[in-house]
Amino acid sequence: MTNAFFSDLLASISERGRTLLRRGGSSDAKQDASELIELCEALLSGRGEASGTAMAREVLDRYLHLDEAGRLSFFETLARNYGPDREKLAEAIEAWRAQPSDDDASDLHFASEPRRQELIRRLNRAPGGTSALVAMRADLLRLQDGHKDLGALDRDVAHLLGSWFNRGFLVLRKIDWSTPANILEQIIRYEAVHEIRDWNDLRRRIDPADRRCYAFFHPALVDEPLIFVEVALTESIPSAIAPLLAADRQPVPIERARTAVFYSISNTQRGLGGISFGSFLIKQVAEELQRELPKLENFVTLSPVPGFMQWLKQASDLPVTDDERALLAHLDNPDWTGNAELAAQLRSVLEPLAAYYFLKARTPKGRLIDSVARFHLGNGARLERIDWLGDLSPKGLRESAGIMVNYLYRLDEIEKNHEAYANEGEVVASSAVKKLLKSEGRRLLDMRLS
Repeated sequence: MTNAFFSDLLASISERGRTLLRRGGSSDAKQDASELIELCEALLSGRGEASGTAMAREVLDRYLHLDEAGRLSFFETLARNYGPDREKLAEAIEAWRAQPSDDDASDLHFASEPRRQELIRRLNRAPGGTSALVAMRADLLRLQDGHKDLGALDRDVAHLLGSWFNRGFLVLRKIDWSTPANILEQIIRYEAVHEIRDWNDLRRRIDPADRRCYAFFHPALVDEPLIFVEVALTESIPSAIAPLLAADRQPVPIERARTAVFYSISNTQRGLGGISFGSFLIKQVAEELQRELPKLENFVTLSPVPGFMQWLKQASDLPVTDDERALLAHLDNPDWTGNAELAAQLRSVLEPLAAYYFLKARTPKGRLIDSVARFHLGNGARLERIDWLGDLSPKGLRESAGIMVNYLYRLDEIEKNHEAYANEGEVVASSAVKKLLKSEGRRLLDMRLS
């Protein structure tokens, strides 16, 4: 209630201030980027709180009426003309070189700050400013392709959003059937891993006693989940997604549940890309579940492998024989799973290749190829198991030949695993996965000897 009161008060002040601006043109008319830049200059030079709040809201409203070319021009101007004051920066550098001190270091720090950061801060003071800036960054990320000059601007925006959306401001909320409909609609809309077909499908995922859904919220985006995770409580670690999502499945009695399965994690805000709080979500949900259900023993994911098929098709040094390469060509036919003999032959090749993909294959920059693997391994999970034909959906067959994996989160090993991955690039894996890699090694040796 207090937040709503102050939000309404701020909006009222802003609206009254906007009537005093008396600037030409209408926010409903098609806008020109140069006019918007003039308004930004006025916002940066102003000192009044009420007029500044009003002007910030006006900038954000007029931005919405820019076409694609206008938005690109606006971003390019911010990148080109709103960097640090070079004269002040040069003076600060000279002062530091002449006699380094803490005060000089502080002066150097503030002198190096781009003007656009202060502009973004002032825009954030407008009613609904945070939400508008997140949406604006989504545009910026989309327009960055082919425009490397926008990189510095994006780093500045991401820096500020990273501060405003740090873990200390986020609130964990449980999503269930009593959650307001507008939030439930967003869960349906933003589910990115396993499509939610309708309201009945959603209810099957969040209403039964053996299902959970949690989301992080931010005070500035009260009714917009930032990221959410869907959880299934099971007796053992699952190897396929279909039984978890089946409409006619039998719920697991809570007293028999020993495993919490994080089977879907979805971000809802494109503008917060690269600002990671998914790791905090998983860890906090695991802690919440352990407090609620002390008998839980395993916290695992059932995760897709979205980059696997692309790697199979594009890797120039794929460790396979000519016969095996010909065998892999059958993956282009989605009906291959119905041929038991063919599926068995493919399994003998694909499972070791999957182990190689996770443990050995890397991008030219030395990173793991798979984005989902980077996320979970970077958060301290262990690559526990490769699940053959875990996802037989068209998407699963197209992206990963149906393969899924389990990442295991042991709360007492997360930090150790994270350090091994972050510092050494080591993928912590179970003996079962390493055994698959050894079989791949023996197969490679046989290839060389033949």
